[in-house]
Amino acid sequence: MKKKLFIFSNESIYLNNDKFFCDNIDLKSTPEGLSKYFDVNLFARKSYKKRSHEVKLKKIKIFTNIFSYITEVISSSKNKDSKYFVISITPYTFIISLLLRILGKKPLIYLRSDGYGEYKAILGLFGKFVYHLMFNISSLVSNFVSCRDYILRGKKGVLVKPSQLDTSWFKKTKSIEIKKFKLLYVGRIRKEKGIFSLVDILKNKRDISLTIVGAEHNTTSKIDFKNISTHINESNKSKLIKFYDDHNIFILPSFTEGYPMVVLESLARRRPIVIFEDIKHIITNQKGIFVSKRNFVSLFGTLNYIKKNYNKIQKELRKNELPTKSQFIENLSKLISNTS
Repeated sequence: MKKKLFIFSNESIYLNNDKFFCDNIDLKSTPEGLSKYFDVNLFARKSYKKRSHEVKLKKIKIFTNIFSYITEVISSSKNKDSKYFVISITPYTFIISLLLRILGKKPLIYLRSDGYGEYKAILGLFGKFVYHLMFNISSLVSNFVSCRDYILRGKKGVLVKPSQLDTSWFKKTKSIEIKKFKLLYVGRIRKEKGIFSLVDILKNKRDISLTIVGAEHNTTSKIDFKNISTHINESNKSKLIKFYDDHNIFILPSFTEGYPMVVLESLARRRPIVIFEDIKHIITNQKGIFVSKRNFVSLFGTLNYIKKNYNKIQKELRKNELPTKSQFIENLSKLISNTS
């Protein structure tokens, strides 16, 4: 019989006709993958906006406020042999982690990105202070698992290699030439993702087009320029792969990132990637990632370098050894099982 695994997230989930939907693909993929090894119970916040990805789990509970969330957490703690998995540190999940420790449980907190950078991008220095406080207290009441060593900030934790890649990502890769720069961004339209700064750099530029895949349903963010197109967050894998194949360069303008899945997706489809200096730490040993300053002159120079060396770069991309989704889920399930 599978052990119960309670997963707590600050992400929002939309309920429609007894089906649950989210925008963050990790919130779909990771719990679904872990359901192979555990009886997964997913707790999250309730969304009143439509979301893109259907979460195919039998046991999902969503809450409109922290009080109903806490009530359910207390109820879950009655299960003696259950495991507790918290995704990211936010005010919601911080309170949940503290409560679980008071109830005699020690959760495993999954740090997917650098909260210091994210909170600073949103709230300035005050946000960085708030996260610092939550991070340090959380390290005392929980176990950490992360995708990058620097995210742990010297705290004890185990590293994993997240991935959404399955065999379909490596099939029938499509060769392409660069005549005009066709840039692709896949991700949320958020300030901390740097997409607005990228739009300011590229708006109305000739011979450079940008496709943005990640607008939410009913989004209030409007980007209206002739060379920039936006599309709703794509949940169909085949269609998403086609977006990568139809463009010649992927660009990730984020101010902060931990272990972006879109980088692995782009490398799997053999598309070179441009990032800005803020997140140059993500390169590690992967080939095909290029760093630019956050201005048009530097970016245009980087794009031209890629254009002139595109065939050589394509050959280098074939040498990358990329982690797979099945490897990630298997390793994560072992960590959860071994957590006291």
